[in-house]
Amino acid sequence: MTASMVSVCTSASKAATRGTGPTRATGPCAYPSFASYVRARQPVLLRTARSLTANPSDAEDLLQTALTKTYVAWDRIEDHRALDGYVRRALLNTRTSQWRKRKVDEFACDELPEPEVTPAGDPAEQQVLRDAMWRAIMKLPARQRAMVVLRYYEDLSEAQTAEVLGVSIGTVKSAVSRALGKLREDPELTPVR
Repeated sequence: MTASMVSVCTSASKAATRGTGPTRATGPCAYPSFASYVRARQPVLLRTARSLTANPSDAEDLLQTALTKTYVAWDRIEDHRALDGYVRRALLNTRTSQWRKRKVDEFACDELPEPEVTPAGDPAEQQVLRDAMWRAIMKLPARQRAMVVLRYYEDLSEAQTAEVLGVSIGTVKSAVSRALGKLREDPELTPVR
C-alpha cells in the first residue's frame, strides 16, 4: 500500500467513525477493492490532478482529497467500472471549490495607490518655452553650445561627449557648468523660473 493510499484510507476511516462515511470501516482500509483501485490508477489520476494545478504538491493534495471523497462514497457507487470518471469529477469539483475559496490580495485603502497625474501644460506655453530655450542656447559660444546639445538634447554621457568633441572629460564638465550658469542668467528665461 502506498503512503498516500494509507493516508486516504486512514482519513476516510476517521470520517466513517464520525458517522459521515461507511459504517463498516474498521481497519486501515475497509474496502480492499478501493485499495487495489488506488494502487492501479493512482499514476493516471495524479497526472489528471497535475493538469488542474501548477504545483505538484498541490496536485497530490488535490488527488488525496478526491480519493478521500471517493472512499467515503465507495459503497454508494453502483458502477465501479466508471470510477475514473467519478474521481475525475471529484478532482474537478474540489479544484473549483479551492478557486472559489482562494484569498484575494486586494485591500480597500483610504488613498489610491496610483500616482497623481499632473495635468499637461498648455502646448502653446510649452512651445514658447522651447523657443526661448533655443534662443538662449544659440547665444552660447559654439563649443559650449555643442556640449550642452550633446549632453542634454542627445543625452550623451560626459565621457561620450568628450570623445565626440575630442576633449577631456574635465573640459566637458567645466564648459557645461559655465554654459548652464549663462543660461540661468539669461533674461529671456527669467519668467520661466
